[in-house]
Amino acid sequence: MQTVANFDRIGEENAFAVLARANALADQGRDIINLGIGQPDFPTPEHIVEAAVKALHDGQHGYTAATGIPPLREAVAADLHRRFNAEVNPDNVMVVPGGKVTMFTAILMFGQPGVEIMYPDPGFPIYRSMIEFTGATPVPIPIREENGFAFSAEETLGLISDRTRLIIVNSPANPCGGVTPKAEIDALVAGLADWPEVAVMSDEIYDQMLYDGEKHVTLLDYPEIRDRLILLNGWSKTYAMTGWRLGWAVWPDALYDKARKLAVNAWSCVNTPAQFGALAALTGPQDAVAEMGAAFDARRRVVVELLNAMPGVSCVVPKGAFYAFPNISGTGWQAKKLASALLEDAGIATIGGPDFGVLGEGYIRISYANSEDNIRRALGRMKEFLER
Repeated sequence: MQTVANFDRIGEENAFAVLARANALADQGRDIINLGIGQPDFPTPEHIVEAAVKALHDGQHGYTAATGIPPLREAVAADLHRRFNAEVNPDNVMVVPGGKVTMFTAILMFGQPGVEIMYPDPGFPIYRSMIEFTGATPVPIPIREENGFAFSAEETLGLISDRTRLIIVNSPANPCGGVTPKAEIDALVAGLADWPEVAVMSDEIYDQMLYDGEKHVTLLDYPEIRDRLILLNGWSKTYAMTGWRLGWAVWPDALYDKARKLAVNAWSCVNTPAQFGALAALTGPQDAVAEMGAAFDARRRVVVELLNAMPGVSCVVPKGAFYAFPNISGTGWQAKKLASALLEDAGIATIGGPDFGVLGEGYIRISYANSEDNIRRALGRMKEFLER
């Protein structure tokens, strides 16, 4: 059966393939430690769960507005004001079923044959997958270890052409844990004045996971690009709500109704009781966010110390998110082959760097969204494997 050609261009997120293989090995009785999937190992805070359950008992079973219930959009705007002093109109906020939906919508909106969309490499694999799906040309923005895995404004601006329609930036970053300094973001925004038709999608899903005194710089702070800025965020990482499938975006006036129409056509609205849980997440106590952040910070230090003690491995200190991206080129292994061997032979799930882009060769991604005990056991096995 012949399908439309663009469906043949869809890639995937290999972390889910690794998760499936890890689960299959575990079902066979193997002791598998998963440092591959980007999912907090904490439960969703209880007050959030209770709010969703209460919504069900209260009869919140029907459709809502395609853009989300008004109190939740108002809460997103209020949260942005509380944390960044950012002025956001709730009418520019859209609640969607997961962060990927905003990526899909933005890339679909700008992507077509003959245009270019820029994205981070190494970066979240769905960026490139969706760009190729639309027929647009993907243009990688190099994310380099010598830059602390932050993008270079000069290098990024040098890649813009008359065909560029959208630039995707991500800080704190997946898979590298890099945080782009404010000076680089300032320079990027200043340079974009020469390219007024180029839109920007800023993926800030890890904006509350920063370490060593780093402060998040949101692109909402730059009024000169607000009329072409799409901000991506959500509840999955910050509130340990990955399975709830909840994200939100801030869209500029000129694009909001286009995104709303896609929502009406594609998913109608987001799960209603889940939205009430999301409302409780933003308006309720934030203790769990701080507690999870402190745990990730402690694990981060353990991961870096243990990785740097391994033969042929070096690891820069990640400044954000919950990933380390160690350089394994000194081991003599290719990244994906090493990741496969670690899973099959040592019982450790990791992700090979090339799954995040061409520039990912020579690296693997380690997620420290797992217990410190499991991390120590897994990296102990990895060291023994490399020493053999």
